[in-house]
Amino acid sequence: MVRIGLHAGPAIARETATEESGTDGHISRAAPTLATEAQLQPVLAAFEEREIRIARRETQLEDRLKALEIAERAIEARLVELAAAEEALRQTLALADGAAEGDLGILTEVYENMKPKETAALFEEMDPAFAAGFLARMTPESAAKVMSGLSPTAAYTISVVLASRNTSVPKQ
Repeated sequence: MVRIGLHAGPAIARETATEESGTDGHISRAAPTLATEAQLQPVLAAFEEREIRIARRETQLEDRLKALEIAERAIEARLVELAAAEEALRQTLALADGAAEGDLGILTEVYENMKPKETAALFEEMDPAFAAGFLARMTPESAAKVMSGLSPTAAYTISVVLASRNTSVPKQ
């Protein structure tokens, strides 16, 4: 088998060459010629240039990816900082709101414990919206006593403010 395999290749090649040759025994096709080194030089140079450009482009892309990774990490760190700052601000605002609410509660209590005529005199001097805010926080009995001590014009104005405070709230 090995001998047949060794001798079969050249025999097939001779037979193919005979088929390609004409009746006079000459090969009708021109035999392929090998390119010389001088002819291949421009092609090789073009390949080398292309390889250099591709390597340069790969380096640029790798640098860009590294820069993007660094920027991404910086953004993620900033987002974490921002979330922490937002939470701290939320807590500060909650404290401030609580403190303001506490102050308003105390002041409302002070007005409720004053004599109604004295409170009414103060409320006459206040902006009606401001006075209405305190009256709304008071118990109905205390608010009624203060309102009865107000002038009819001041009582009417404060009543209008109280009645219209929630008219702009959505119904649905």
